[in-house]
Amino acid sequence: MASGDKVNLLQGTLDMLILKSLHARRRHGYEITRWIQSTSDDVLTIEEGSLYPALHRLERRGWITCEWGLSESNRRAKFYELSRTGKTQLVREVDSWNIIVKGITQILDAKVLEATT
Repeated sequence: MASGDKVNLLQGTLDMLILKSLHARRRHGYEITRWIQSTSDDVLTIEEGSLYPALHRLERRGWITCEWGLSESNRRAKFYELSRTGKTQLVREVDSWNIIVKGITQILDAKVLEATT
C-alpha cells in the first residue's frame, strides 16, 4: 500500500483501535489519533469527525471513562481511560477481529478455479 493511500475504517474497527490505544494508559483525543497513526506506521489516520463521535459512543456504552486534565502542553484536555467493561470488550473485539482476519486471509490465499463455459 502506498504511503499516501488512506484506509477507511469500519465503525467497529475504529472502536477497537481506540480501546487498544487506551489499554496501557489514559490519553486525550489528539494522543489517541497520534498513537494509532504512529503505531500503524502512518497507514491509519483518524479524523476528528470520526474520533469524537466514537469516543462519545464508547463512553455511552460504559467502555471508557473520561475526566478533564492538563495536556503535556499545559492545555485543558479531556482524558479517556478504559473501564473494566472496556477491557473485557477489547478482548472480545480482538478475538472477533482475529477470526475475521483469518477468514479474509483464507479467501485471499485460496486458489481461484476459473469456470469455463
